[in-house]
Amino acid sequence: MACIVALLALAGCHRAPAESRIREAIQRMAQAAERDDAGALVEPLTADFDGNGGELDRQRLGGLLRLLRLRGEHAGVAPGPIDLEPRGSRWVATVTVTLTGHGSGLLPEEAGVYRVESAWREEGGEWRCYSASWRREL
Repeated sequence: MACIVALLALAGCHRAPAESRIREAIQRMAQAAERDDAGALVEPLTADFDGNGGELDRQRLGGLLRLLRLRGEHAGVAPGPIDLEPRGSRWVATVTVTLTGHGSGLLPEEAGVYRVESAWREEGGEWRCYSASWRREL
């Protein structure tokens, strides 16, 4: 009986591989953007997150989504396959994301297909995005 309890305890301590956890975080972020949930969108970002070389930090990214919601606009977010590459103790994720806009005008100019590269590190047992860059593909 003690062996069974020990095995169950060890199974409970098992964590999914980093790749799976990062993929799940990216999917959760896309779903949060679809739901206009700024808090959930920025949750996986580090406090020192840097977006596109200083264009957006964690607070400004959440604020942008809140502004869209207040203006009655909605961002459609459709991520493609996620490629992951280890870089020492960190990971780099690359994904093509299709953005669509619905509303009164802030988003349509920004809608399109983007190539997004994000860098991830483990903090407190969770994988967090500390940097991202994007460029419009179409």
